[in-house]
Amino acid sequence: MRTIVIGLAGAATLACALTWTAPAAARDYPWCAYYGFMGEDGTNCGFDTLAQCLATISGVGGTCRENPFMMYAPRAQTPKKSRRHRRSRQD
Repeated sequence: MRTIVIGLAGAATLACALTWTAPAAARDYPWCAYYGFMGEDGTNCGFDTLAQCLATISGVGGTCRENPFMMYAPRAQTPKKSRRHRRSRQD
């Protein structure tokens, strides 16, 4: 009887170990959909673009605004200038 209990406990431990997955990383999205008046009927802050948010509220009503809880601030995209240094010729 003891070996059966130990075997079942071992099998359960192995099953848990094989099916365990790491939790998904939390991510902040820049756009939120507010359904109803000022989000009274719900809020969804899971959109990468304004177009995605607008497509979601299309037909059901609501507004799209930037995520007020956003921890991410996009960097300004500035083109990098190519620097070429010429060597002086010494004859």
